[in-house]
Amino acid sequence: MHAVRLHEFGPAENLSYEEVPDPVPGTGQVRIAVEAAGVHLMDTALRAGTAGGGPVAPPVLPTIPGREVAGTVDAVGPDVDESWVGKRVVVHLGPVPGGYAELAVAKVESLHEIPDHLDGAAAVATIGTGRTATGILEQAALSADDVVLITAAAGGMGSLFVQAARNAGALVVGLVGGPEKVKQVQAVGAQIAIDYTTPDWPDQVKEQLDGRELTVVLDGVGGENGQRAFELLGIGGRLLMFGWSGGGPVQLTTEDLMNRGLSATWAIGPKLMRKLRALETAALQESSEGRWAPLVTRFPLAKAADAHRALENRETVGKVVLIP
Repeated sequence: MHAVRLHEFGPAENLSYEEVPDPVPGTGQVRIAVEAAGVHLMDTALRAGTAGGGPVAPPVLPTIPGREVAGTVDAVGPDVDESWVGKRVVVHLGPVPGGYAELAVAKVESLHEIPDHLDGAAAVATIGTGRTATGILEQAALSADDVVLITAAAGGMGSLFVQAARNAGALVVGLVGGPEKVKQVQAVGAQIAIDYTTPDWPDQVKEQLDGRELTVVLDGVGGENGQRAFELLGIGGRLLMFGWSGGGPVQLTTEDLMNRGLSATWAIGPKLMRKLRALETAALQESSEGRWAPLVTRFPLAKAADAHRALENRETVGKVVLIP
């Protein structure tokens, strides 16, 4: 089979498209003929060797990166029911990589069957990014009374938040980088879409809200734009943080919370780890039943290095997916 391997930590160019032996499923495992493999921002940090202390341990080299795949089971290992062969599945591989390949091995208990009408790339976008989004949305408890600002609204998670907030009846403000992404976020349901590369974007938000105040900020960006979004929250607003890709986390004090009656929470971590399987199931149901249509940017498997560069440079929309 062909796979993408990493032999040395460093730039995206270190990802090498190679021919390698086919994997053989062990006890309790299946082998999947991969339709689509997910690329996560964490993958870029692991590749660069800068992910020390993060939630995923640096890999032992050489390695085949990638932890999210969808495809068809083509072989099973010992103690696995043969009826799995031929079924379309999606799986998060957990701490063991191996997704950037034409064939991948997974534990049978981790599999989710997917219907024929669900595109493999959409399934991959849902299994990892979607499960995290679902966990955050459970905490946000959005309703038709909310006015929600979503940073990085054109990203894999942000675009799902836009759709979920619209489904809840909320007024959605999508914050994105560039005019093309403004159009894409409007297309998935944001009533207001603002380009954060314009310095006066907070004033634009206020103008378009026409007197209404933000009740919720969903922020995975942090840095200057996350801070400015937090400052727009109205009295009694809720801040849910899940990353700081644009810099450090939002800075806030107990005085902020007390004087404005705000609440703030770190919405990922151990509280989600205890129920990942249930979150995966719930997220897949949203996509399978058409309530979510994940945005996807596709690259050929052989162009994994291009996918990493584009993701790092914020040139992608939605979930980045490799197609063998």
